[in-house]
Amino acid sequence: MHTEALAAFRDNYIWLIRPGVDDPRTLVVDPGDAAPVIDAFERRGLELRGILVTHHHSDHVSGIRDLLQWWREKRPADAPPVWGPAAEPIPARTQALREGDGFTPPGWPLRFAVLEVPGHTLGHIAYVASALQGDQPAALFCGDTLFSAGCGRLFEGTPGQMHGSLNKLSQLPENTTVNCAHEYTLSNLQFARAADPLNEAVVAHQKRCLALRAEGLPTLPSHIGLEKQINPFLRTDQPGVLQALERLRGEKPRDAVQALAWLREWKNDFKG
Repeated sequence: MHTEALAAFRDNYIWLIRPGVDDPRTLVVDPGDAAPVIDAFERRGLELRGILVTHHHSDHVSGIRDLLQWWREKRPADAPPVWGPAAEPIPARTQALREGDGFTPPGWPLRFAVLEVPGHTLGHIAYVASALQGDQPAALFCGDTLFSAGCGRLFEGTPGQMHGSLNKLSQLPENTTVNCAHEYTLSNLQFARAADPLNEAVVAHQKRCLALRAEGLPTLPSHIGLEKQINPFLRTDQPGVLQALERLRGEKPRDAVQALAWLREWKNDFKG
């Protein structure tokens, strides 16, 4: 499995998935803008074999129809599938997915498992791609639910839903790569230093990410093991996070869900 992040808009990533680095067959994850995808495909001779969608927000779906139309003009006989959440309106969706669903694109050495991860939106799903053979780490495509050192805003869901979704993702093997949809890592790490001030892993990773961005490189993918070390939204039971919240609010959160809710409110207004 070979993955690649295409930059779109100000800070989005559209992920490309191929069976191997030299294989032109390509799946596209959350194409909010068709232009960078078409440009990459044209320059490199890639072939569209399907579109995976995590949720309905426009910066994740607005390029779907244009991308399909472009491919239809090149290959009139081809009709790539569009996988997306059953509980949300997804343009041109051909296969509606729910928790526990899975699929293997014809001829691919990969299996995609579907997880429901509400919180950012009510019907948000994530995909876990695993090789059918070998021991390559699985790859998580989680849209706007889990970010490196952060999580998505609660536009539709509740803190309890987001806590459950993040807990579900944190149970994946620690070497699972985290392929999220935005380059928010530096701002998230700045917040993590305030929310988990004694965490040396946050400081060390911030230095690594500053160096990557200085070279114009993405900070992603991350991996689950790293996120459990640096992401305050996955560390709502840790003393450093709880103490920071108590200093901020004047009282301790009653449980992990309230801790997450307070963290998310704090992050919404955080200026650094």
